[in-house]
Amino acid sequence: MRRSNRPHIKSSDRLAAKETTLLDKPPQNHSLVEIGRFGSNPGSLKAWLYRPSIIAPGAPLVVALHGCTQTAEGYAAGSGWSQLAERRGFAVLYPEQQRSNNANLCFNWFEPGDISRDAGEALSIRQMIGHLVQSQGIDPKRIFITGLSAGGAMANVMLSTYPEIFAGGAIIGGLPYGVAGSVAEAFERMQGRNPPTVSKLQSALKRASNHRGPWPTISIWHGTHDQTVRARNADQIAQQWSGVHALAIEPTRSELIHGHNRKVWLDAKGMEVIEIYLVKGMGHGVPLATGSDRAIGRAGPHMLEAGISSTVRIAHAWNLATEADVEEAEPAGSFVRREEPDVAPSTIERALSYARSRANVASAPDGKIAKVINDALRAAGLMR
Repeated sequence: MRRSNRPHIKSSDRLAAKETTLLDKPPQNHSLVEIGRFGSNPGSLKAWLYRPSIIAPGAPLVVALHGCTQTAEGYAAGSGWSQLAERRGFAVLYPEQQRSNNANLCFNWFEPGDISRDAGEALSIRQMIGHLVQSQGIDPKRIFITGLSAGGAMANVMLSTYPEIFAGGAIIGGLPYGVAGSVAEAFERMQGRNPPTVSKLQSALKRASNHRGPWPTISIWHGTHDQTVRARNADQIAQQWSGVHALAIEPTRSELIHGHNRKVWLDAKGMEVIEIYLVKGMGHGVPLATGSDRAIGRAGPHMLEAGISSTVRIAHAWNLATEADVEEAEPAGSFVRREEPDVAPSTIERALSYARSRANVASAPDGKIAKVINDALRAAGLMR
């Protein structure tokens, strides 16, 4: 999945600052450095940068968005993006949510004020990117974005509202753009309930900006046993993006990779522009392969050993890693799969029923619905 000749970010869109405001010099142990004063920051997010020890002018940039209950530092360590960046000489930007915005540290992927172009959290992330292009000499044709769960959904927000900025995006355990406007609706979509039609999915994407192309490539990763965000969302994301890429709903081809189903859509030029990896037996998290000396990332909460490295494969699709990197990260015979049981989450269903029954009642605001949902998620072991 490769795309070239991306348009440059217009100079009028860049911040006026000529120098990056870093709170410290970047050390050599994969730790992050906070960026200060990157813009007006209407979404009140924090920004952290990993700058490899050797970086050439015009280096690529990967934007990596953490999931709920996670931090930038934790996501960097688990996903392995900084580790791979050190090997291959690209920069990584880690936007970070604050509890003052969301008690569970989720990016607000469904809040209208945060998911519109030039507003809220979306604009904050856009400002971070513009600042780094200006101050760090990032190649504006090689900017990519990825994220997990709420971070994956927010990555889709950025791809939808600022498609001219990104050469490609990867959505892990995420959701389509513009399918929810409240906590109740967000929870419905997470569970795959009452999904919009294909035409509505595609209309939401087209309305998000005035962009007319070329469009970023899209890589979608989802566990088949994901109970937090149902795998049905993966197909909906592909359907949403198939419209702007002028693709059929059905994939061009399917294949098995390490026992996982990969579906691919080719454009009229024969280029791979959309792909879905359905990771067999995996729950909600980032698929990793950690069984070799050259492994990227490390297993932990929502960082799941799956025998396949989403980080390295995504980077390879973006021409940021080599085929040798993939082979080294996924040595044959290094992993024995154990499928996770597909247990019906009764507590989640009760919370969903509550949210559904109160969704249109003014006396039951989103905050009250969110509390019941969060309590149910914790009882089910899906949230800390």
